[in-house]
Amino acid sequence: MTVGADLLGVPPTHLPEDPAAAALEAQDPRAVAAAYPSSSLAWGTLAERALADGDDVSAYAFARTGYHRGLDALRRAGWRGQGPVPWEHLPNRGFLRALAALARAAGQIGEEDERVRCTEFLRASSAQAARELGL
Repeated sequence: MTVGADLLGVPPTHLPEDPAAAALEAQDPRAVAAAYPSSSLAWGTLAERALADGDDVSAYAFARTGYHRGLDALRRAGWRGQGPVPWEHLPNRGFLRALAALARAAGQIGEEDERVRCTEFLRASSAQAARELGL
């Protein structure tokens, strides 16, 4: 079995570097999302901020966008719908943060099935991410 693989022998998926990460250090996340619309990290950051501000509907929309952009990136990186997406690999964190934000926002708007599904998906993808992100 490959080192770092899950019990099914599926190797971990490692996303490529996200150019939005550096931009987020110096720019408003809205501007970064507009400049890098495929960045899960930019959308996840927007979702986290909206949740902190109590804007649950915007948080849900931002998080869902980041989640879907992340799924696209995972598929391009060879992911086939299962297997680990390690938190330790920094470029994976945008997707994982967007997924956690989607779980939280879904809970806030009463979308319980979505909250449970996203929480379980996060835990299956990276138990460490779930711990780090409080899910």
